Amino acid sequence: MGIFDWINKDSKTHKKGLGIALSGGSARGFAHIGVLQALEEHGVKPEIIAGTSMGALVGVLYAAGLKPNEIKLIVNKEPIIKMVRPAWGKLGLFKVTELRKILEKHIVVDDFSVLKTPFCLVVSNINKGEKEIIREGALFDYVMASCSIPVIFAPQIINKTTYIDGGLYDNLPASAIKDHCHTLIGVHVNYLGYLDSFHSIIELAERSFSFSIQENVKPSMKLCDYLIDPPKMEQFSLWDFDKADEIIETGYDYTIQMIEAGKLPIEKLKQAMLG
Repeated sequence: MGIFDWINKDSKTHKKGLGIALSGGSARGFAHIGVLQALEEHGVKPEIIAGTSMGALVGVLYAAGLKPNEIKLIVNKEPIIKMVRPAWGKLGLFKVTELRKILEKHIVVDDFSVLKTPFCLVVSNINKGEKEIIREGALFDYVMASCSIPVIFAPQIINKTTYIDGGLYDNLPASAIKDHCHTLIGVHVNYLGYLDSFHSIIELAERSFSFSIQENVKPSMKLCDYLIDPPKMEQFSLWDFDKADEIIETGYDYTIQMIEAGKLPIEKLKQAMLG
């Protein structure tokens, strides 16, 4: 299968009109659901999707044809935090294999080819020390790999290769689809503003991890034609899985604000969808 066949087998053109790149961010990634909801309410639906970590999970469900409100129901009825299990090994504290149940329930076949919207995700190959963009073949294991935050979650071993969270090398996968769409929206859910103080070692560690990841995000942001980066996301931690509704609402509200302020010009986005 060629690269342009992956994008759209039936298209006479090589590029899609509108693409969206969804960043990693653990629980903060629930904001992607609100962003997608706000766009859909205004008649805007991305035609190609890239995701990293939680962006990969939300992105693949959306690419499979689920509506944002349906994905919201999933994260409420099947809380992600309850899908992890102790790993009892040396490579991570928890394992994310239970996430497979969500994927199996909502995606009919474990293969990229069944998705209704072209989709790719980013994983980190730590045998070679480089990122990989996965866009075809078996799907579920790579989604779980992209969500496997190092040390916290055990890595996924696929075809004798060890993979972890794609955010290590590319937390906002704009480059994965930049050449395959005319207009690109980037959604970043790890806003890093000024903090006066820190109240725990976990908070300090999370802040340090976020800043290290931020370095690979900066060039990705420049690739985006429009960037959705809600400042209020700094109010949430990577582990606020119990605040899904609030995080989703934050993504939704900020996207609506951008639309109303003309920072997300709906008519231009609709024109992009028309090619």
